[in-house]
Amino acid sequence: MKIDLHTHILPRSWPNLRRRYGYGGFVQLEHAGPGCARMMIDGQLFREIADNCWSPRRRIADCKQHGIDVQVLSTVPVMFSYWAKPDDAADLAHLLNDHLAEIVGKYPKRFVGLGTLPMQAPDLAVRELERCIKELGLAGVQIGSHVNGWNLDQPELFPVFEAAQRLQAAVFVHPWDVMARERMGRYFLSWLVGMPAETSLAICSLIFGGVLERLPKLRIAFAHGGGAFPGTIGRIEQGYRARHDLCGINGASNPRSYLGKFYLDSLVHDADALRQLIRLIGVQRIALGSDYPFPLGETEPGKLIASLPELQPAERERLQAGTALEFLGLPRRRFLADS
Repeated sequence: MKIDLHTHILPRSWPNLRRRYGYGGFVQLEHAGPGCARMMIDGQLFREIADNCWSPRRRIADCKQHGIDVQVLSTVPVMFSYWAKPDDAADLAHLLNDHLAEIVGKYPKRFVGLGTLPMQAPDLAVRELERCIKELGLAGVQIGSHVNGWNLDQPELFPVFEAAQRLQAAVFVHPWDVMARERMGRYFLSWLVGMPAETSLAICSLIFGGVLERLPKLRIAFAHGGGAFPGTIGRIEQGYRARHDLCGINGASNPRSYLGKFYLDSLVHDADALRQLIRLIGVQRIALGSDYPFPLGETEPGKLIASLPELQPAERERLQAGTALEFLGLPRRRFLADS
């Protein structure tokens, strides 16, 4: 079995959000022809996409081509809309999550859903998280690497993580709205430099903020192999030791002690980088992830894992499916043809 933990999906269409909420900044989809569309924000092009971003049948066909049995679906991060008015963000999350649940309901052996939350209003976020798990049957949620000016250790956000642990909901953290954008306008730097830095910032915030210490049963994963965090763990650990007065103020243990207590996807694009990730945290906490259907993702999902000949069959199976099943809290039998 192969499960792709990191894929993104949009509805084929949704209401005009400017008209619905009375102000701009939201994404609209303009279909430009058969199988292609433009994501537009206030009349400006954000991204061109194809029907693999909204068509379940196209996704299933691509999965069959690449030997992927199950995709875990989450929205495109630009749709988080944490900057929006809380009630409007909650309404949009409701629309997106209903769509996810509909797709998963039609193809339960092919797809798993991770909902989205209005994180700028933690009370509304908890309410929508409960709806995602209890009513919609989603496995968890995807959240951003920060919420406007809040890092993920912000005290206001703790009830959301606390609720996720209580509900046994998986939490997948994806970088978005990266830092220092004014310096990353050229060369695709927001994606190449900003996103890895954002992910490391999110992990460090949860460690040094004491969130992972206080919620040891929280199932949380980070996109893109943890971004810059694995490559800088030595520096981060040294900072904890040298300036414990700054890094240890919330009761956090040595950052290295948290390796293996959270999950990462395998999307590191380099065989030696994946080897190092495995040495650092082990196959028990790494899951196949491709960032389908976007070009910075893995074009052939699972190819990087397959390129490591030294992996034992049990290790390969864990990377391809076992870790994802554990993170999602789902039994393998759910996806078997005769179940």
